[in-house]
Amino acid sequence: MNAKNIFEKVWDAHIVQQTTGHPVIFAIDLTLLHEVTSAQAFQTLQERNLPVHSPGKCLATIDHSIPTRKNRHEIFDLAAKKQVELLRKNTQQHGIPFFDFGSQHQGIVHVIGPELGATQPGMTIICGDSHTSTHGAFGALAFGVGTSELTHVLATSCLLLNKPKVMRVHFKGLFQPGVFAKDAIMKLIAEIGIGGATGYVIEYTGAAILAMSMEERMTICNMSIECGARAGLIAPDETTYAYLRGRKFAPQGTNWQKAIEYWQTLPSDPGCHYDAEVEINLEKLSPMVTWGTNPAQAISIDQKLPKLEELDTTEQIAAKKALDYIQLKDGEPIANTPIDWAFIGSCTNGRIEDLRIAAKILHGRKIHPQVTMYVVPGSEAVLTQAQQEGLDKIFIAAGADFRLPGCSMCLGMNDDKVPAGKRCISSTNRNFVGRQGTGSFTHLASPATVAASAIAGKIISAKAYFKV
Repeated sequence: MNAKNIFEKVWDAHIVQQTTGHPVIFAIDLTLLHEVTSAQAFQTLQERNLPVHSPGKCLATIDHSIPTRKNRHEIFDLAAKKQVELLRKNTQQHGIPFFDFGSQHQGIVHVIGPELGATQPGMTIICGDSHTSTHGAFGALAFGVGTSELTHVLATSCLLLNKPKVMRVHFKGLFQPGVFAKDAIMKLIAEIGIGGATGYVIEYTGAAILAMSMEERMTICNMSIECGARAGLIAPDETTYAYLRGRKFAPQGTNWQKAIEYWQTLPSDPGCHYDAEVEINLEKLSPMVTWGTNPAQAISIDQKLPKLEELDTTEQIAAKKALDYIQLKDGEPIANTPIDWAFIGSCTNGRIEDLRIAAKILHGRKIHPQVTMYVVPGSEAVLTQAQQEGLDKIFIAAGADFRLPGCSMCLGMNDDKVPAGKRCISSTNRNFVGRQGTGSFTHLASPATVAASAIAGKIISAKAYFKV
């Protein structure tokens, strides 16, 4: 029997039909829906008089365009209000499970899928959202799709796909105190570039991966798309099973043991083939931060910005454009750059562990008077847990605005925006021009770095807070 990697095992198990010279007809187990990208897909179904093929294989929530303020039920933006109302209508009409405000499970779609146990090893998962790769942390093949593909899946539970290649990313060594999963994935993206994994699915391996919690693994897989990968995968193990046990949609009773028996077959076989391999050494990794306008333009906080004259012509043009926009000078240190805003949240770093890390740093301290800080839990369940642990009180006492669940300041699609000309350090996944608000500047970092920088009023490392 040929040795297979985890991707090949999941891929082969979901082939419905394969004809030489044609894309594979590929089965999809779970379709995740939110208010922004689903409306056109449902409209197409209606125009063609098609039902949703398997409503029970869908899960919907509202997250992208909703407010996170206290009176969030009142949506002032008419386009956002229409999106939310349409999703409510469409899910009700087609019998799709929907988690609305106050359901105790509303939140960012890539946060609630795992915490409900809907995300499981060996599954295929799609959503009209590029960060669907998050779910690969469970050994699921999960990826974002466009509106036409979403329509196809709603109508048939299948997609036409060409088989991607597989890249193995091996993280060597373990983290130093104050360095986290976010720093590791940012280092990878900085090393291979925003197109370095185009055409690939990434499998992440190494001692650091094995030592990570599920929430840390989700952070790693979440940003796979930022180096061009279609998806990211981590083999399921005892950490995975412990996380899923007893969750709402996880297998129960005798089905639980059957599920584990199947999940244990998924890890890559010894000697399996990879189309490419990359190794990232974590032993001396320092906290990372972006300096430019894409996630690959990142350095350690203790490094200086690249000198334009030392870059090749193509990189030089892109770097100069980025530096001109973000108003920084080449060759200068990134540390101590003043900030105006700080944000903790998103499908990358809006889970309870992220909030605990930030609260540890903020406890008994005050945010710098020039900084406005938002802390936004990724779901109602995370919100409740944070309140039970008293984290909300820590954030409020420090001077942060602790808000209600949603995508919030990750993207300029709702009320929460960074004003033009203001600089934000953010635990999110993208630092594109205007991503957090027209004319705003974004620096991506871990929740620890964000919290430490919010106190200092400038970009600094959080390592001092983690000295033994």
